[in-house]
Amino acid sequence: MIIETERLTLREMTQEDLDSLREILQDEEAMVAYEGAFTDEETQKWLDWQRTLYREKGYGLWAVILKENGAMIGQCGLTMQTWKDQRVLEIGYLFNRSYWHKGYATEAAKACKEYAFKILKAPEVCSIIRDTNIASQNVAIRNGMKKKDTWTKHYRGVDMPHSRFVASRD
Repeated sequence: MIIETERLTLREMTQEDLDSLREILQDEEAMVAYEGAFTDEETQKWLDWQRTLYREKGYGLWAVILKENGAMIGQCGLTMQTWKDQRVLEIGYLFNRSYWHKGYATEAAKACKEYAFKILKAPEVCSIIRDTNIASQNVAIRNGMKKKDTWTKHYRGVDMPHSRFVASRD
C-alpha cells in the first residue's frame, strides 16, 4: 500500500490488475480524452510503463482500490510529463465509468497531492487536462489547483488543446 484514504487504498499495479485496467482503458467513453479506447497491446504497454516507473522513480499511476469490496476502480498517481519545453510532475487519474461522480477521483487526487508535497517534497504539482474534459477539470479545482496555462498537444493524429492546473506547496 502506498496511500490510504477514508474509502480508498492506492497501491502499485501488478499484472493481476490487467483485467481491471482493460475495463478502464478499453472503454470508449472513459477514454474520450485519449481519442479512443486502447487495444490489448496498448493496455499491456500502459501497465508495463507504470511498473517501470515504480522501479525507476518510486511512483507512477497506482491502482485505486475501493476498501469496501477490494475492487480496483481506477488509477491515480504521479508521473513526469512534458509540458511545452519542460518536465512537470502531474497528478493523473482515470476511473472505471461505474465509479464516476462519487468523489473517488477527488479523494485519490488529493491524497496524491499530499504525497507529492510531503513525501517527494515537490514544490508544485499539476494536472494536464484536455479542454473538453470538464469533469477532470472540476477534480483538479476541487484538489486546490488553479488553471495556469494552455497548450495544444498532438496525439493520435489529433490536435488536442489542454490546460494545466497547478498547485504549489505552501
